[in-house]
Amino acid sequence: MKTAVLAEARWATDGVGDDLPPIAGFVESAFSPLVAAVADLCLASFYGAPPARPAEAERTAIVLTSATGDLPTAAAVAAAVQAGRRVPPLLFYQSNPNAVAGYVAARWGLSGPVVCTMPGRSVPGAATDAGSRALDEARATAGLLIEDGDADAALVVAANVYLGGAACGVAELIGPPSWSARPTPVQARGSHGS
Repeated sequence: MKTAVLAEARWATDGVGDDLPPIAGFVESAFSPLVAAVADLCLASFYGAPPARPAEAERTAIVLTSATGDLPTAAAVAAAVQAGRRVPPLLFYQSNPNAVAGYVAARWGLSGPVVCTMPGRSVPGAATDAGSRALDEARATAGLLIEDGDADAALVVAANVYLGGAACGVAELIGPPSWSARPTPVQARGSHGS
């Protein structure tokens, strides 16, 4: 099946003065809010307000990737354990990237497969930085889901949040060119969005 990038969005912040919309149940880290925000921007640019069109949403996968994982959540858990404090239960929940992918799926009515990845080892000819490699591999995973007939389209989200608050995310809706967009595309958001 031939595919195209139907919509895309980017979000970048240096962590100062650029607040991501909060999500109930996700605490202490910008990772999950970043994933949700960039996914919302991408999907809203194609569909308008949620949910997505049911016939399309039923066969739309989510592929979430990160070169860093959720560093702030991992650091918060490690600090609590090291200090002998009780680890907040929400941190265990949100430490699984499927949690925010499920939030996005429920919000938009997407019921295709959900896959979470991290970039593998660098190979000759591949992108050299981990962020680019993660996005390339996520696109390839989305392509396999579509080629194998598991989905007709995929929302690919690459998100990285660093200790200190800097964050960047990219979302692409990849699907058949025959799907038509209605709203005006939203391309970027955040203090350093491009």
